[in-house]
Amino acid sequence: MTVDGWFIAGMIVGLASTIICIVAAVMKKKPNDLTLVSLAAVELFIVVYAVASIIRLAMGASIMGETWEFWGYMFTAAALPVAGFYWAMMERTFWSNYVMSAVGVTVVVMMARMAQIWYGTGLSVQGLQQGIGS
Repeated sequence: MTVDGWFIAGMIVGLASTIICIVAAVMKKKPNDLTLVSLAAVELFIVVYAVASIIRLAMGASIMGETWEFWGYMFTAAALPVAGFYWAMMERTFWSNYVMSAVGVTVVVMMARMAQIWYGTGLSVQGLQQGIGS
């Protein structure tokens, strides 16, 4: 996998949000400003990353993998913080912090896959089929 600045920034934001939410959950705190802002930071990062990706494409860069797959990951990663926030608002117990903690780490994993798709690295279905056939 090619590690770029976007992935590193996403990893920092996502893991920081995860740590904040796990600490709050272990301390049996209800969702509060800090945990919700950490979730909002993840969402803001994904929105900025999406806009930057559109700009990169407009400037002539290209996605080496499947474009639909990259944007599918992008839209899903953008939906996760919204879903986590909704969960936290509906269930105002410390358990919601565990749900929100999963958002940050999941977005980090999705960012890793988006980097693989952007740079054309990682396994593809075609590569798996060729490996099985040989």
